[in-house]
Amino acid sequence: MKKSELAFTVVLVPLDFLLVFLAAITAYSVRFGWLAALRPVAFDLPWNRFLLLAAGAGLLFVMFMALSGLYAVRGPRRLTMEISRIFFASSASILTFIVIVFFRRELFSSRFIILAAWIVAFIYLSLGRVLIRLLQRLLVRFGVGVRRVIVIGGDERVTKTLTAAFAKNPAFGFQMIKTIAGFDDEAEKELAGLAATGALDEVIVTNPDLSREDLSRILGFCESRQLAFKYSADLLATHSHNMELSTVAGLPIVEIKGTRLDGWGRVLKRIFDVIGSLLLIILTSPIMLLAALAVAIDSRGPVFFSRLDDGSPVTRVGEHGRPFRYFKFRSMRPNTHNLRYTELADRDTRKEGPLVKIKDDPRVTRVGTFIRKYSIDELPELFLVFTGKMSLVGPRPHLPEEVAKYKDHHRRVFTVKPGITGLAQISGRADLNFDEEVRLDTYYIENWSPWLDLAILIKTPLAVLSRKGAY
Repeated sequence: MKKSELAFTVVLVPLDFLLVFLAAITAYSVRFGWLAALRPVAFDLPWNRFLLLAAGAGLLFVMFMALSGLYAVRGPRRLTMEISRIFFASSASILTFIVIVFFRRELFSSRFIILAAWIVAFIYLSLGRVLIRLLQRLLVRFGVGVRRVIVIGGDERVTKTLTAAFAKNPAFGFQMIKTIAGFDDEAEKELAGLAATGALDEVIVTNPDLSREDLSRILGFCESRQLAFKYSADLLATHSHNMELSTVAGLPIVEIKGTRLDGWGRVLKRIFDVIGSLLLIILTSPIMLLAALAVAIDSRGPVFFSRLDDGSPVTRVGEHGRPFRYFKFRSMRPNTHNLRYTELADRDTRKEGPLVKIKDDPRVTRVGTFIRKYSIDELPELFLVFTGKMSLVGPRPHLPEEVAKYKDHHRRVFTVKPGITGLAQISGRADLNFDEEVRLDTYYIENWSPWLDLAILIKTPLAVLSRKGAY
């Protein structure tokens, strides 16, 4: 554990308490300040009593933030994930505060103060976390808190990916010292020397085919020298956290579950989809109306892409491999859909996979170019989310003719409903090759949580505005 990581984590606890306390004071000041001129105060809330309530609320917020994992000791993290957890922890804290007041049979004098304190606390906590992480990442650039890493393994793809990621993103806080193919006596001696001088912090194994003996030897080496041990697991190993142990005929049986979205997770996600899609339909309705008018004026043909060249309905493959009716705003000239497989086949940028992606597509209209660039053409998918055919977050829906070329491990994406956005969409979109997209979708399926969904949704507008991989 790096001392800098522990120091930042320790600082977060009193800082969060102070920020919540200040948020409560801000809400109180607004209600008894300029808002009092608009709506006179008709209740009595002594300052001394309010300060005690604010301190209690601060402790409650810190407790829920701890339960949300926001004080786990680790290096720089994704701010989107932290902010989403802050939102849920803040909401849980304020609801608990209201319940406590209710069961004590007290009537809190101002609903405005409670609502304002919740909103302001979320803003203050988010800004505080942003400033702390920016400071942490700034110090990393100067070498403070950097984790020096040795990579062991023969998986060249993973090793290259890690090397490139560490070099491109110094804010991650990792410095690649070197890579070695295996862990023989010579390598162990070299690493022991680095560890003895404090020049090594952790070891990452990227070869999933290493024998149990080699892995045990590396793990023992790391434990004896207080080095962090990490590994890049293969696809089957990623199932390990979704295991369920039961007993059949007196024998322990382990079931590898397909996704965390079984049971109540599915119910929670569906509720989130219904509420979220309804709100987004209302918010984006002016944009959809303008897009529909622009498509109709720009070129002849229907506003929506809902039928193929032969007049049959457009379909996509959804959950469990079942097809469903699909539509979005038309971005191409009518009767040109099948050209991707004939005249335009040589322009396919994804020749190595089943998906067809054409850059600078001549079939796309002027308006189509714009609405594709900013994903406006996909806004009607919100209605498919509301009706239960799709989800706000999940793997993208693919064409039946593309799905027919899938290999068995590609079909894992049918475990959940297809989504409007997902990990692939915020990680490069069309710039990713098909296998990279499937790996990201598989990670999402295996690691689903409400926090992950919210983080992806928060990051989606930034990915859209960056226009990376949009064509």
